Amino acid sequence: MDIEQLPLGPLGTNCYLVHHNHETLIIDPGSEPDKLKRMIERRGLSPIAILLTHAHFDHIGALEGVRGEYNIPVYVHELEKDWLKDPKLNGSALFPMATSEIVVEEANHYLQPGELHIGSFQFEVVHTPGHSPGSVSLIFHDSEFVIAGDTLFQRGIGRTDLPGGDMDTLITSINNELLSLRDSYTVYPGHGPATTIEAEKVQNPFL
Repeated sequence: MDIEQLPLGPLGTNCYLVHHNHETLIIDPGSEPDKLKRMIERRGLSPIAILLTHAHFDHIGALEGVRGEYNIPVYVHELEKDWLKDPKLNGSALFPMATSEIVVEEANHYLQPGELHIGSFQFEVVHTPGHSPGSVSLIFHDSEFVIAGDTLFQRGIGRTDLPGGDMDTLITSINNELLSLRDSYTVYPGHGPATTIEAEKVQNPFL
């Protein structure tokens, strides 16, 4: 299994392509759909689903362009199902770096905690609220990595001053769901470089 990181948009939001034998999961298509599609074509990948770690505008800006291109389903936590259609909830109506209000169609499926099988992929969905109510992290145990969205960063954590954010809830999510993983797990965050569970236990000043 391979993973590609592609920073997109004015906030450098990390979109991830997790692929195996060309079959591909697109995680957080934040912006610049043409750039994302060019990368998919260059790699010869076949997308089968889009998963959202959460529904803030900088993680969903390219969603419709990609969904329409490949005719694939979208997964999001049910607590943020209404955010896709509401620019105030997803933040695109509130922040100047969002060049336009983002309104996208409803998700096809809701992410729930537990094991999830999509195509040849098997991974664990864990609910990690705090940055937003429906934030999730996706744990690929066989390959020992987690895609954490805006929950945990290299030497940082997600902001909690947005609607539905809560610092105590975020710290609890990180401690219970992420720091309980083995130290060797790689953490792929929503912004910035990858890190490891071990490094964040030792170096993260918020933890």
